[in-house]
Amino acid sequence: MRTSSRFHAVTWLLWALAGAATVQLAPSPVYVALVIGLAALVVEVHRLDSAMARAFPLLLGLGVAFALLRVVLTALTTHGVGHVLFTTPEGTLPQILGGFTVGGTVEAPVVLQAASEGLAVVGVLAVFGAFNAVVSHHELVQATPRAFHEPGLIATVGLAFVPSTMLAIQQTREADLARTGGHRVGRRRMVRQLLPVLESGMERAVHLAESMDSRGFARARGGPRERAAGWCGLAALLSLAACFVALVGRSPRTASLLGGLGVLLLVGAIVLASQASRLTRYRPRRLTTTDGAVALLVWSAPLGLVVLDRVSDPVLRWVTNPPSFPDFSPAVAVVILLLGVPAAFPQQRGDEDVP
Repeated sequence: MRTSSRFHAVTWLLWALAGAATVQLAPSPVYVALVIGLAALVVEVHRLDSAMARAFPLLLGLGVAFALLRVVLTALTTHGVGHVLFTTPEGTLPQILGGFTVGGTVEAPVVLQAASEGLAVVGVLAVFGAFNAVVSHHELVQATPRAFHEPGLIATVGLAFVPSTMLAIQQTREADLARTGGHRVGRRRMVRQLLPVLESGMERAVHLAESMDSRGFARARGGPRERAAGWCGLAALLSLAACFVALVGRSPRTASLLGGLGVLLLVGAIVLASQASRLTRYRPRRLTTTDGAVALLVWSAPLGLVVLDRVSDPVLRWVTNPPSFPDFSPAVAVVILLLGVPAAFPQQRGDEDVP
């Protein structure tokens, strides 16, 4: 059973961020499809034996369903753009609901643009779904600065919600089949499966609350460093807010000074809060030279896109009006292929744990 990855959790986090940035920089369908394929390849090579890995196809399915819904809603509410494919019955909503027209002409540029944007959403979900499938969440919490230990723990619990629910559904189905002798009985099947799933979710929430309470979360009073970290955090927020106001007022020099001050105060608050924390890490894993090299190579993908966009001006977005096939640049594809570098490092024998 494989429970640990060859790469550090921070390396996988940098890989996921690089993939999401690549989709944002090159949202054309041909490049997004390439990113999705690379994410599937990485999952195939580095997938851990956990419920998180089984959630990867589910997240892709949710992304596709969301994209299809977006295409339908956009096509029915956006008109007057280009070539008309067909016409549907139309109706106008009351003013309290917006007063816009639903239905009417369905135009090709609108459908293609909505499909392109929906595919970009699927690409981002694929990247972070692959991240969930290959990363050790325990190691990710360990790598979090001690100041963010509790938020990191809560985020990990939130990330585990979908796969743990899938596991509960699978166990409930198996129990239902065992009770009916292996025969699928449709009568009251939804009730028989829904109630145990909800009950399992409630039990997990209660166990988590009891666990956090037993560890004394938020019971001790804050020390001098924690109070200083709080004041630094407040000053950082005020400085960053003033930076935003300066940007609105078109004063870039003042905004730069306030923004830099806000970032310094924020870093100081994190350092002080981490020093005040009494939590210790048990055998933390260190970043290796391979981790650094892989992180550098995968981040060469979005940075390379920025350079290519400035030097050769390739078409990274799909122009759908008038409808045409998206442009394809081999140089852009080669740069995006750098996201697949982790797949070139297969799991070592020592990375697999014996059950």
